[in-house]
Amino acid sequence: MSKDLHSTMDPTKMGIGRSIAVLTSGGDAQGMNAAVRATVRVGIYTGAKVFFVHEGYQGLVDGGDHIRPATWESVSMMLQLGGTVIGSARCKDFRSREGRMKAACNLVKLGITNLCVIGGDGSLTGANQFRTEWSSLLADLVSAGKITQEEAKKSSHLNIVGMVGSIDNDFCGTDMTIGTDSALHRIIEVVDAITTTAQSHQRTFILEVMGRHCGYLALASALACGADWVFIPEMPPDEGWEDHLCRRLTDQRARGSRLNVIIVAEGAIARDGQLITSDQIKKLVTDRLGFDTRTTILGHVQRGGTPSAFDRILGSRMGVEAVMALLEATPDTPACVVSLSGNQAVRLPLMECVQVTKDVTAAMGSGRFDEALKLRGKSFENNWNTYKLLAHINPPDVKSNINVAVMNIGAPCAGMNAAVRAAVKMGIIQGHSMFAVHDGFDGLAHGQIEPINWTGVSGWTGKGGSILGTKRTLPGKHLEKISENIAKFNIHALIIIGGFEAYVGGLELVQAREKYEEMCIPMVVIPATVSNNVPGSDFSIGADTALNTITSTCDRIKQSAAGTKRRVFIVETMGGYCGYLATMAGLAAGADAAYIYEEKFNIKDLEANVEHLVEKMKTTVKRGLILRNENCNANYTTDFIFNLYSEEGKGIFDCRKNILGHMQQGGTPTPFDRNFATKMGAKSIIWLTSKLKECYRHGRIFANTPDSACVLGMRKRALTFQPLADLKADTDFEHRIPKTQWWLKIRPIMKILAKYDIKLDTSEHADMEHVLGKRGGHK
Repeated sequence: MSKDLHSTMDPTKMGIGRSIAVLTSGGDAQGMNAAVRATVRVGIYTGAKVFFVHEGYQGLVDGGDHIRPATWESVSMMLQLGGTVIGSARCKDFRSREGRMKAACNLVKLGITNLCVIGGDGSLTGANQFRTEWSSLLADLVSAGKITQEEAKKSSHLNIVGMVGSIDNDFCGTDMTIGTDSALHRIIEVVDAITTTAQSHQRTFILEVMGRHCGYLALASALACGADWVFIPEMPPDEGWEDHLCRRLTDQRARGSRLNVIIVAEGAIARDGQLITSDQIKKLVTDRLGFDTRTTILGHVQRGGTPSAFDRILGSRMGVEAVMALLEATPDTPACVVSLSGNQAVRLPLMECVQVTKDVTAAMGSGRFDEALKLRGKSFENNWNTYKLLAHINPPDVKSNINVAVMNIGAPCAGMNAAVRAAVKMGIIQGHSMFAVHDGFDGLAHGQIEPINWTGVSGWTGKGGSILGTKRTLPGKHLEKISENIAKFNIHALIIIGGFEAYVGGLELVQAREKYEEMCIPMVVIPATVSNNVPGSDFSIGADTALNTITSTCDRIKQSAAGTKRRVFIVETMGGYCGYLATMAGLAAGADAAYIYEEKFNIKDLEANVEHLVEKMKTTVKRGLILRNENCNANYTTDFIFNLYSEEGKGIFDCRKNILGHMQQGGTPTPFDRNFATKMGAKSIIWLTSKLKECYRHGRIFANTPDSACVLGMRKRALTFQPLADLKADTDFEHRIPKTQWWLKIRPIMKILAKYDIKLDTSEHADMEHVLGKRGGHK
């Protein structure tokens, strides 16, 4: 598939004369509906006919009313629903050749030769087998007189594309499967609720989460809540773990902790392959330690509830990519699965992924656990290593005599505390003395600096806002005092956690190195802001939490609009000049338009949007949702847009407006923000430790090279350190945003899903990759 082919093809004509069927199979997962909705709408956008297959493969075999044409409106209001609206079933019939013949016959009769399957590895393996046998199934159908030679010729080849919907995240080759993030939301909601009751009674809680062959949910939730112990199938505990576990729980209590949390994957095993059950652990803790112990088995709660913003965006992006992959496929293209790596959409050969997934199970089965962990991919391995380091205090006997200060800058956001906690704990593990700076650069100038220890940050991962306190003051005016305090408290390295102010403040400190020798220490900026506008990183801590807050508010607003009919809501979001929140919330909530600063708009565009809504009110979907970034245009304010829509919509629809305000900065951090912050905090300390060794000369620290002051950011597929000075060229300082922003490329998807007739730039679409050696990932 060459890039030229992509760019010359008109995407609105790619599907003319083609038919696509979409089905969901296997266990349900939140976000499947977003994928179905995107597949249907993008399919229709390309000119193809789209069919729903109800009840998974069973519907394919039974045919008749189970395979129905899908319309644009038939997928409306699906986005916020959990599960799968078109139904899923475990299907025995499809496992037999006879069943697959019936399925092939049903598809041929309807002229469907493109199949989009959303399910786990079993469902996708079944799809691949179906495709491999297609020619022979058709030959048998012709000889049995079920279809004509002509029909067989028309449907001579079947294209298959898979999307992985599974809450376990057990599919190799993809960072995140559809549903995993939402399942983590359910688990963490429960952990947060249980934590409060456990603390009241000084209890030990054992939580059993799903994951028969994969410990991802257990591991990610243990990382997100700072659990005392986690049991996963990929990495069984060492011999004598019972003594170790009891020691650790006793230690935690001795340090003043009022609760213990142990997380167990349902498939957890010991080194000898025997299951480790929650009852077994409960008996051990009760008998040996006499602790009041309770067990909670989460079960199907994890599959339920509304999909998170991440899963809706993932499902929508995958749906678009799946349609493109189907329409670009040739008889020689291997069946592929579309997935996400970092924030990149990728296509991977289906059977390669299935093979690696099977290899993991085989490695676990024969006791090759280190290999199983490696096959799960880099992201899984990073989670495991970070968890192991932070789970329990094991400080070295020798102190490093290094003092590291941690501070928060700018507006508060969810996840800041998790980053501080990880940095403090990792610093102590490295033998450093850790200092907390209160109230940002103000505090650094006025000496609000104090030592912080291991127990001082316990329980911080799940707390919103900024416990250290944060201010927007920049250091420029206080350089004299700041340098005095760096010397007074003997600070050798600095971690600055915050938004655009943290970046600018870091730059000011670097510029001050010429005058103040005290500033010649290694520094790292960790991006944390709801606006996601820090140069050098695709994501900021706190943006995911804000996005979920906006999305769930929009869900409620849409529900109210659906009740009153013919109503359009105009919602103003935060973000400064950065349109990330408005765009992503628009995609996650199914908005009709999202106005942002980065994409200039004029009165003609506003007029087109109003006309679009007037047309929409003639359909069965009688409601509208418009998002507006707070600074998208100085003259087209939220009031102006509200007045314009109210006037132009008179007699057709009425308008309401909502300004979401500071609720977007509050709330408890989402699992993504907790884990992202934890990994960033830990990684920043490891980097600083190696930088300090480089900068140690003649008995003191001296760092004045550009690469000794960096932003730690997520770039495509990896966490990287980039010198603050190098990022200046890519920064619009007036509007406080990076000049290049990756998410602008996915704005057209939002417009297409809202039925705008625009051109989708398919030149950005992913070519086929290979699964091994490709798996970095941000989750």
